[in-house]
Amino acid sequence: MNKKTVIILALLFLILASPLFAAGQQFNRRKPAIIDQDVIIRTAEISEYALFYPVTVDGFSIEVLAVKAPDNTIRTAFNACIVCYSLGKGYFVQKRTVLICQQCGESFTMDSVEVQSEGCYPIPISRENKTVTAAAITISREYLLQAKIMFEQLME
Repeated sequence: MNKKTVIILALLFLILASPLFAAGQQFNRRKPAIIDQDVIIRTAEISEYALFYPVTVDGFSIEVLAVKAPDNTIRTAFNACIVCYSLGKGYFVQKRTVLICQQCGESFTMDSVEVQSEGCYPIPISRENKTVTAAAITISREYLLQAKIMFEQLME
């Protein structure tokens, strides 16, 4: 290949790939470990880039979001908010250092995950609803069943 062809191919690649990079971490899905139907998330894989863990509870699909906040604490929430979820689009994507709701466009920083619960924020999974160790975060099946009921009610 000559130099001109290489440059054209490189530019074409950048043009075609740029929407994927611009979209942030929306493709950053991981499978959690499921032990006795509890969700287990390895803390070693969590960073400042939000990870989204799809979970099915009695046939109902929800997602858990995990991210490391600027203070190095690991924050967890459901990838949905009470305000926009019932519209079927209240899910979040990460762009740079913020999470953005795909329905209303509201954005917020990672340090508000698990802390804020009013308005268009991911629904927190607070300390009393999970077990955190140096190696893993465990979210119990019982709590996931409670969340399933809440999400089903939001859809009514």
